[in-house]
Amino acid sequence: MSYSLCSVSRLRSLRLSPPKSQSNSTLYLLLPLRSISSIPKPNPSSQQLLLLLSRRISSSNHLRQLLCRVTASGLHFENPHLHLLNSILHSLSGGPTPSLALTFFELIHSQGLALDGYTFTSALKAASRLSKPNTGAELHSLLIKLGLESDTFVLNSLIHMYSASGLVGMAREVFDLAPDSSRDVVSWNSMVSGFSHNHLYEESLIVFRQMVEHSRAMDANSLVGALTACAKIGSLNLGRMIHSLVVTRGLDMDCYLCSSLISMYSKCGDLNQAHKLFDAMPEKNTICWTAMISSYAQSNLFVKSIMLFRKMQAAKLKPDENTISSVLSSCAQLGALDQGRYIHAYCDIIGIKLGLSAKNALIDMYAKCGEIDRAFCIFHELEKPDVFSWTTIISGLAMNGNSFEALKLFSQMEASSLVLPNEVTFLGVLSACSHGGLIEAGYYYFDRMRTVYKLLPRLEHYGCMVDLLGRAKLLLEAEKFVKDMPIKPDVVIWRSLLFASRINEDVRMAELAAQRIMELEPEMCGGPVMLSNVYAMASRWTDVSRTRRYMYSQSIQKQPGLSFIELNGVIHEFLSSGMSHPQNEVNYI
Repeated sequence: MSYSLCSVSRLRSLRLSPPKSQSNSTLYLLLPLRSISSIPKPNPSSQQLLLLLSRRISSSNHLRQLLCRVTASGLHFENPHLHLLNSILHSLSGGPTPSLALTFFELIHSQGLALDGYTFTSALKAASRLSKPNTGAELHSLLIKLGLESDTFVLNSLIHMYSASGLVGMAREVFDLAPDSSRDVVSWNSMVSGFSHNHLYEESLIVFRQMVEHSRAMDANSLVGALTACAKIGSLNLGRMIHSLVVTRGLDMDCYLCSSLISMYSKCGDLNQAHKLFDAMPEKNTICWTAMISSYAQSNLFVKSIMLFRKMQAAKLKPDENTISSVLSSCAQLGALDQGRYIHAYCDIIGIKLGLSAKNALIDMYAKCGEIDRAFCIFHELEKPDVFSWTTIISGLAMNGNSFEALKLFSQMEASSLVLPNEVTFLGVLSACSHGGLIEAGYYYFDRMRTVYKLLPRLEHYGCMVDLLGRAKLLLEAEKFVKDMPIKPDVVIWRSLLFASRINEDVRMAELAAQRIMELEPEMCGGPVMLSNVYAMASRWTDVSRTRRYMYSQSIQKQPGLSFIELNGVIHEFLSSGMSHPQNEVNYI
């Protein structure tokens, strides 16, 4: 299996391994078959037992014991019993150890049986789960020689195997070369989802467009796949067209399809339409509620996200892990500690089993609400923390001023060798250096990110370094760092430099940074307002007036401040100079 995958035509030229060439694992499994001289007649009840046992196999020893039962039950490795062997193979491919399915396939093949399409679909499923495209390609070559490549089930399994292994080009070639009569709605859906799975959303929508143009039959999965691609690239117009297609064709608006529409509209910026869809649904399940709650959270409408979660509870619907993760994220952004504690306790009371993503959300919520010790306890209770777990606790320690603890934990992460840090992890590390004033450590980790982990620094990482130098009052070094950047600085970089200039009352640097900000964001108020504050700190009132007049001439208005407080478990929202709070008569006495 050492050849490279290049095309289907290359697979056709590959030679088959002789059926009698058997690996050591196959010979080991054949021993029980050869040790029994007399074989009884098959017993139907024993066949059912064998199928049940095959679903629990997790090691080669278990598989060998099963083969002993197979032989003792009177089942031969012959074609009359291929249907049962295929059933066992199917169970193995979906079981805890899919590699055993490939071993069992090799055993069946070595016995010279006339393999059929069902044999190959299970073997391809196992290759897909194991991410072994070379093994899948060898199976592909074999089924071509046997003339099974036009079987619809085999075709769909091939497309899925190649797509899941990242070889979506091979999947598309298999799809294009298949006879039109062999391609069904699952084939088309597999291509749509295959491109999306590999982040090729434009190509995914091209396949869906071909479905529509050729009047192909489609189901909810076709539409969900296309809507997911629209959401990823922010294509609102195409998403609306797909919504119209659903209505004009009279397709059933089930909960999954409605949830995909809600997510598409919200991610494309049309939250009002998402809310209208949600309100118009006659029946809403947990998936629908979660989609809307997540939409509010992702649109920075955190109060509405929590309020909708309360309504979900009032509707007596049990949330799932995804719901909890979304609402905890909203609590984290608002600093709503009491709400977060309540949701944590609520999960324990009603028995919601929290997976790793929800526990990561808990760590993030407690850290951002200042309960870093509680966040640390949850992190240490994790059996297998992933990169998000490490990143969340490191960033949490940094934002709570525990810079040395954050760097110590990062060293533990490196020493474990189980999880590699990513770009976001290094943002937390550099933030820890910035908050702790650790200049040498900042340069060390910035260099280590590039040289050791081969991660390309993004603008956010350069922004952290500028912030680090600015906090240390090294403005000239910060200016030089910005000028030497290999990528063009964005508004965040210049804003960091302007912030540092304000702290150090450096008017020249502030003017330079503010000018760049106003060039990049001519309609935003941040640059002029901060520059005006720098002038005021330096008692340059003429320049303050000039800056204010400039804002007035350009119709630039200062955005009103927004704040939240949590009182007795209720989140109150206040807008500067606003009177929208229901108790404003009491609040502003």
